[in-house]
Amino acid sequence: MRRKKAGADGTRSAPPVLARVLRGGRVESVHRGAVAVVDAAGRRVARVGDDGHRVFIRSAGKPFQALPLLEAGGEKRFRLGDDEIALMCASHGGEPSHVRVAARLLARGGFSARDLGCGAQWPMHEGSAQALARRGLRPTPLHNNCSGKHAGLLLACRIYGFSPRGYLEPGHPIQKEVLRRVSDFSGVPAAKIPIGVDGCGLPVFFLPLAALARAYAGLVAKERPGESRFAAAVRRRVVRAMTASPAMVAGRGRFTTDFLRAGGGRWIGKEGAEGVYAVAIAPSEANRGRAAGVALKIEDGSTRARDAVTLAVLDRLGLLPRSARRSLAAHRAPEVRNARGEVVGSIETESFAIAAP
Repeated sequence: MRRKKAGADGTRSAPPVLARVLRGGRVESVHRGAVAVVDAAGRRVARVGDDGHRVFIRSAGKPFQALPLLEAGGEKRFRLGDDEIALMCASHGGEPSHVRVAARLLARGGFSARDLGCGAQWPMHEGSAQALARRGLRPTPLHNNCSGKHAGLLLACRIYGFSPRGYLEPGHPIQKEVLRRVSDFSGVPAAKIPIGVDGCGLPVFFLPLAALARAYAGLVAKERPGESRFAAAVRRRVVRAMTASPAMVAGRGRFTTDFLRAGGGRWIGKEGAEGVYAVAIAPSEANRGRAAGVALKIEDGSTRARDAVTLAVLDRLGLLPRSARRSLAAHRAPEVRNARGEVVGSIETESFAIAAP
């Protein structure tokens, strides 16, 4: 399959359809996008559509944003366990357990919720939001789905001796440390990574989809060129925390938590806003003993088909075990319901072809 190129006016050809929304057995809407499958050395394994298309990686970047703290010895200094490390990589639901762990992270560095620059946000978990409202309370920055990441960066400022003032700015020393890790794992020189502002105020990185997939493959690779033994242990610690504490990474009723549980250590996955998802697949016989990364982007930014497409890609690569297909069945073909809770349609993945590069 030949890669589609931009037209003379600079516009791209329409990406392939990845999923269809059905109502009454008829197609109501379609979701287009692209998928990249890459190994830790940057070799393209498979793709759907334009895997070189640049995307803002959004919250899929969180595992890499946690690395500077841990590489500086933050786990020991701040007594971090699985819950704390997982929450630093999380887009959590703002459930009480998430709020408690975020507050605990801050306290261990002598910070409070007032130091968080992410802003207040109603919990994404509907039950937790309703509980706050019933008590007549307003959300705080601790309820923000990115509070764990921000707390981790504040702790990183403490251990590196950086002032926490302005820690959200791209020019802040801690953000330069983060950019260095993103560049290292993605294979894209730091000077060639455009930066925007994420929903929580932090820098967000604009990477080719294949580079995001490569970065995720590196998280679970057996070894990486030039990597110290300690740096390898740190990335594996991030992976271990996410798999050991999946409820911290997302929460009740969320795909990522269910996906991590179903993986049994075979993979980690992390969503990003605007239809981004990334998966790191550990080396196994199923993928010829090589670590692999999968990254996808739903073109219109919708999340409703994202999870089903993620599972369809793994299934077609032969990497989704039967047990995971069963436990994640509700995410593979989500139901469309009306206001009365009646099933009136479904979201189904398209029979897209995963092409060799």
